[in-house]
Amino acid sequence: MTERTPLLHYRLSTSVNESDQRSPPVGQAPEQHPGSPRQRSAHQRQPKKLSTFFGVVIPTLLSMFSVVVFLRIGFVVGQSGLYQAIAMFLVAYFIICMTVLSVCAISTNGALDAGGAYYMISRALGPEFGGSIGIMFFFANVCGSALYVLGLVEAIVATFGVAEDGTVGSPHQVLPSGYWWSLLYATAIALLCLLVCLVGAHIYAKATFIIFLLVMFVLCTIFISFFAVRPRTIILPSSSTPNPNGTGPGFPTSANFTGFKLDTLLGNLGADYTVDYTTGTMMTFATVFAVMFNGCTGIMAGSNMSGDLKNPSYSIPRGTITAVIFTFIIYNLLSVLVACSCDRVLLQRDYSFLRDINIWKPFVTIGVYSSTLSAAMSNLIGASRILYALARDDLFGKVLSPAKKTSHSGNPWVSVLISWFLVQLVLFSGKLNTIASIVTIFFLLVYAAVDLACLALEWASAPNFRPTFRYFTWHTCVLGIVGCAVMMFLINAIYASASIAFMLLLLLLIHYLSPTSSWGYISQALIFHQVRKYLLMLDVRKDHVKFWRPQVLLMVSNPRSSVGLITFINDIKKSGLYVLGHVQLGDLNTLPSDPLQSQYDSWLSLVDHLNIKAFVNLTLADSVRHGVQHLLFISGLGGMRPNTLVLGFYDDCLPNDKLVDPSLSTSQSTDPSDPSQEPEQQPPLFHFVLGPQEYVAIIADAMKMLKNVVLARYFNNFDRAQVLSPPSSSPGKGAVYVDVWPVNLLRPDSCSYVDTCSLFLLQLACILNMVRAWRKATLRLFLCVEEGRSVRGSEEKLGQLLKELRIKARIYPVPWDQQKLRTDEDEENDDDYVNSFPSNTMRLSDDYLSAVNKLILDQARPPPAVRFLYLPRPPADTRRYAAYLHQLELLTQDLGPTLLIHGVTPVITTDL
Repeated sequence: MTERTPLLHYRLSTSVNESDQRSPPVGQAPEQHPGSPRQRSAHQRQPKKLSTFFGVVIPTLLSMFSVVVFLRIGFVVGQSGLYQAIAMFLVAYFIICMTVLSVCAISTNGALDAGGAYYMISRALGPEFGGSIGIMFFFANVCGSALYVLGLVEAIVATFGVAEDGTVGSPHQVLPSGYWWSLLYATAIALLCLLVCLVGAHIYAKATFIIFLLVMFVLCTIFISFFAVRPRTIILPSSSTPNPNGTGPGFPTSANFTGFKLDTLLGNLGADYTVDYTTGTMMTFATVFAVMFNGCTGIMAGSNMSGDLKNPSYSIPRGTITAVIFTFIIYNLLSVLVACSCDRVLLQRDYSFLRDINIWKPFVTIGVYSSTLSAAMSNLIGASRILYALARDDLFGKVLSPAKKTSHSGNPWVSVLISWFLVQLVLFSGKLNTIASIVTIFFLLVYAAVDLACLALEWASAPNFRPTFRYFTWHTCVLGIVGCAVMMFLINAIYASASIAFMLLLLLLIHYLSPTSSWGYISQALIFHQVRKYLLMLDVRKDHVKFWRPQVLLMVSNPRSSVGLITFINDIKKSGLYVLGHVQLGDLNTLPSDPLQSQYDSWLSLVDHLNIKAFVNLTLADSVRHGVQHLLFISGLGGMRPNTLVLGFYDDCLPNDKLVDPSLSTSQSTDPSDPSQEPEQQPPLFHFVLGPQEYVAIIADAMKMLKNVVLARYFNNFDRAQVLSPPSSSPGKGAVYVDVWPVNLLRPDSCSYVDTCSLFLLQLACILNMVRAWRKATLRLFLCVEEGRSVRGSEEKLGQLLKELRIKARIYPVPWDQQKLRTDEDEENDDDYVNSFPSNTMRLSDDYLSAVNKLILDQARPPPAVRFLYLPRPPADTRRYAAYLHQLELLTQDLGPTLLIHGVTPVITTDL
């Protein structure tokens, strides 16, 4: 007998194991680790020096005060009234407080790097959500910076600009006004912010401290002014906007600061929405809330500086909470004071009224200029840090690669330039209130994502999620998400829908185009949590034949030469469990470590490369037989355990490498057994001899364990795409056939089609026909008929069975007389032949088996894509295993892709 090389086992070489550790999986780009020395070098050159106060409290306070506290507090109270204004602040701060709790929880769960909210979301939810939300947060900061620049321009024009009608109210009103002039001023301010941000975060921090002192001083003068300044009449800024009532000459030209009066308070309690004199649009609760909420969007300013903080996990929670509480108190106090002392007309028609009622007008002007300038710089530097973090993580490939560049001090100057350029584009919108809704929706979307990240971590119950900040629950996360979503759609449903759609598009792009990350995926933790719960609910005692599905353990000796079989078995699993099993010979007692651990990545990359839905299970054993027993015992969990074992056939077919790199074969001659010439991270082409005795023993073991057994032959060169798309010139004109012989051809005296094994074989063939790629294939069922039996009656009986089983197949009667006669002659002419064959089969000669083999070939016109044959049980006498295997080999000689199938459990029913 010739030497056999079955596909049952292979061994990875040491050289390939080493390449597994240094190379990416199949089809995967090398991953850029943020923590790698190359990536960290810039940060090591610039130590993190910012404290809680300078790095978090000051940027957050200045970002939250900025426009609203000086330019829009009167607008909010004047349009919505005191009641609704306080309600707006309560709603807004409720949303941001829920988000702040989530930010604090995530930021105290580990070391933070540059990127702020993006870094937290991406490391919690994975690169898809992190990248998409990071882009949205980047755009939010860009638009926010432009908003604050426009707010500063508005204040400058109000102070120094010539009125639109050409009147000059004071000698210092010398600046021309108009859209293009305002755009010029905004561009100059953006350039100033750019210069400061190019210097670096530490110069920015020093500058913001001086600005912080100025803003605090101005706020003190504002509060003093409400009590110290006497009632006065204030000239309102002129406007070309017509009177909303359509009568009269237009808006009033003056209004009163009344001081503290009850009548003034009563007049300002209710809402009175009117036309905004700067944009000419009618205000509503949603539009006013959008403008007001911009005063709450600075809570991430401290988080954006995470890469420049001494201790981000300590500073971010304490600094952010301090700033939020302080600004909430200031906003509400100002709202009450404004409502008690200013006419409604003054609040609606003069956004700079705080300057006119101050004890010294330049104080407010200084406060407005400094706070808005600081907020613009804060958003610009925040946007640049987010863009730099996105580029460093390589989520968008070469598109953002220039943004990785940093100066010698570690400042990402290219990211700063890109951010500034986008801010300049947004400045063309012209008015603060025009982009307020967009900015608010972007920030609300980011806040919702932060809450979602914290919620997912909490629900996943991951042991490593143990933040030191514990004042949060999943309820606060849900409230934050719901609040953000509701307010987004109340502000502008179209903008909100478009933003979410854009985010989902980015998510899909990153999912399919970006390399695999090493950050950890929250989806995996959530899936684990749910799968464990459902596995416990999957009770094997409640299994029913109606819902049976194949759960396959495919033993792979050499994955490089088993690609055809692996992909084919993936088609017949019918959404069931699919496990690729492999046995490596060895004894752990004599090895320094488990040699299988380094091989899992290669196997998983193969699964990804072949695009199949399979698990991988490897084991170490002293023999292949024991290894297969191990895998049959341990594979799966609970109700998801393999019920079908698939083995490659025992023959002398040489393995054919299906994963060889085409470029190597064209450029040089390659030796398939030389792992040094093979693509990285792909298992090498190795095999060793397995004896027929052990091979058949594996089949017998599986049947003893009540596992169905499938032997696959001639799948070495099986190409699924070529089989399912044959050329139209081939016999059959492009049709695909699957041949089924549901009878034990080694027992010609029994032609039963209704035993358990025959029905199992029919079930697998039907499952293959249900797969979308095989749906157009035609099942051909061959009915063996002996002389004296009614062919028509047998055919009708089998057809009725197929109808009850809902299996669509063509029945082809096959005359069995010649084969039966040949068997009888064997029995008469060779009485000694009886001892050569298994006890559960008839005494069959090689001539009989060759005749049956020829019969199968003759019936296949045109030839099928695959054949399903009946696999008899191995003999009870182990000495007859070799003869049993010899019979199977002769029976399937030259048949092409063939499955020999033996079923041990009922898998099909005619019941509803």
